[in-house]
Amino acid sequence: MLRTALSISKKIEIGLTSDDLLKNKEFSERLEAYDTRKKSVEAFISSFTDMNRVNIVKIKTWEDMVGYVLQPEYEGLIVSQETYDNAVKLSETREKKNLAPLIIIVIPLIKDDSGEKISSTERRKKLGRKNFLD
Repeated sequence: MLRTALSISKKIEIGLTSDDLLKNKEFSERLEAYDTRKKSVEAFISSFTDMNRVNIVKIKTWEDMVGYVLQPEYEGLIVSQETYDNAVKLSETREKKNLAPLIIIVIPLIKDDSGEKISSTERRKKLGRKNFLD
């Protein structure tokens, strides 16, 4: 997703969810802290492009997302299939404020050899099993 965003944009903004926003996520106890996740994203991006092209913002609430996309310079969102509906809602909110609708680019889910989607939740679930069995 990040590579796609950076391949079509001069600058991007990444909304990285806060620890509080993730606390109700399945297997949240296995999630890394915000600062650790942010450093990992920065390290990954730095491996193939200049970090000056990227701004990482902390998302604490839905209202944070709305606030960011109401900035007139926003042109689009790159989202997964799972977050597409939220992107549409954000674009509709912009249109109600007489701003241009967002261009929404959907990145398809990736599936494993058994046809199951690859997701962070499934990875955390498997990590827990592995740690429990060791």
